Amino acid sequence: MSQNLSALKTPVITLSQVTKRYPGIIANNRIDLTLWPGEVHVLLGENGAGKSTLVAMLSGLQQPDEGHIAVDGRIQSLGSPRRAHAVGIGTVFQHTMMVPGLSVVDNIALGDTWWRRPDRRRYAARINDLARDIGVAVNPFARAGSLSLGELQQAEIVRTLLRGGRVLILDEATAMLTPDNAQELGQLMRRLVAQGLTVVFITHKLNEALDWGDRISVLRRGCKVGEITPQRLGTLSRRQATGEIVEMMFDLAVPTANRAIATSALGKKILGEPVLEARDLDVADAVMPLKGIELGVRAGEIVGIAGIDGNGQKQLAEVLAGQRPLAGGQILLAGEPIEHWSIGQRRRRGLRYVTDDRIGEGTVATFPIATNLLLKQIGDAPYWRRGFLQAQQIARHARDRIKEYDIRTPQLDTPIGTLSGGNIQKALLARELGGQAQAVIFAKPTHGLDVQNSQSIRDRIRRAAQSGVAVLLISTDLEELLELADRIAVMSQGRLVGNVDNDALARGRIGAMMSGTAP
Repeated sequence: MSQNLSALKTPVITLSQVTKRYPGIIANNRIDLTLWPGEVHVLLGENGAGKSTLVAMLSGLQQPDEGHIAVDGRIQSLGSPRRAHAVGIGTVFQHTMMVPGLSVVDNIALGDTWWRRPDRRRYAARINDLARDIGVAVNPFARAGSLSLGELQQAEIVRTLLRGGRVLILDEATAMLTPDNAQELGQLMRRLVAQGLTVVFITHKLNEALDWGDRISVLRRGCKVGEITPQRLGTLSRRQATGEIVEMMFDLAVPTANRAIATSALGKKILGEPVLEARDLDVADAVMPLKGIELGVRAGEIVGIAGIDGNGQKQLAEVLAGQRPLAGGQILLAGEPIEHWSIGQRRRRGLRYVTDDRIGEGTVATFPIATNLLLKQIGDAPYWRRGFLQAQQIARHARDRIKEYDIRTPQLDTPIGTLSGGNIQKALLARELGGQAQAVIFAKPTHGLDVQNSQSIRDRIRRAAQSGVAVLLISTDLEELLELADRIAVMSQGRLVGNVDNDALARGRIGAMMSGTAP
């Protein structure tokens, strides 16, 4: 880690009381943040904490509704990405912005003077010189579409620095990288700040924050809730730092006396037989393999999975749902092994999955809502006969579901992608809870929703369990788990590290397991 000399430096960027609102939600609420030269400033926070909105404002893609951003002590209006580049702010997003069919040098030349052909040789020489200076290898004439994710990120960083970037924002830059590529990126960050640059590293992975960060700021529900300075970080053991960060991210210091405790925690809930079980489950995955997962959910029970995002929760949901192969172990549905069943077979026997990607995976945005409500039953009777759709049956089914789940839509043929996130999520629940659902896996079901829609979704989950459905609830919102779950297991580094009954002591026990301080 670099030694912080901020008392002798001038901040590169200062955010003062920055607020950004969207309909029904405050994405950033009165955030103060200072970025110093020669530091990796880590922004930590779960999905929905406000990291992406903050990045969008620094990148010129969004503007604050209140507060201001100062660069080198002068208030600036970052009204566009071009303006952000002009003051030295460059962003490398999780998904590459390079055109796959163009070479690296042509991608870097995009946006240059339009009235003359770019000097590709000059650009290539500059790319080679800069790449050598920062210790990476970039082939200027390689087609962007032929590069690995790690190579693309290095090329994007070179492009940002060539444009005069003094502040490099890496937005979830390791989310899709292999561990080796992520390590290379971390080493590159350290080399860049050693040369006096400022790196803003957005992540939700604690190990990366502690490995590479000089200063760590934590966001929760749109607010900055704490910061660990370089001086303090240097005095903490890794376990102590982890404990402080986890407490800030999940508000573990909040007393539990006044919150509602799940019914089963008070001993009032009668549960049925095991419905969904995982026995010694292993999953091979380049990013986060799963090892030795033991899990059971009984009829009428809500079992929560807590943990910092990226510790294997998505892999667990997908292997149970049939979207990912398992390397070992068994999956049982009502006592019957199903690990070799297809997704369709599992669904027909009552296993359902509500994905956390409601737009990209859960629906087809351009299809009507009526079709999306039957998306996993295409071709099935009575909605199709001999390959022909039955319009009246489909419309009747859609009207019933829309009424039952209070889905706000202008028409049955309205493309689902035009609806609000809350209405899209209600449509997913209407689809997955229908029929003979025995067990439902929910992955972050209220992520990105406003308070009203979040409570509506939680009520649906609670009623599903009351009807006898076995519920596996994966969430990074600890309050949600404490409100709904009967038991809560904690996931860390691809393993279930323990589980607790949801009682008045649950918050502290969960925090200890998440921070690695549990006995």
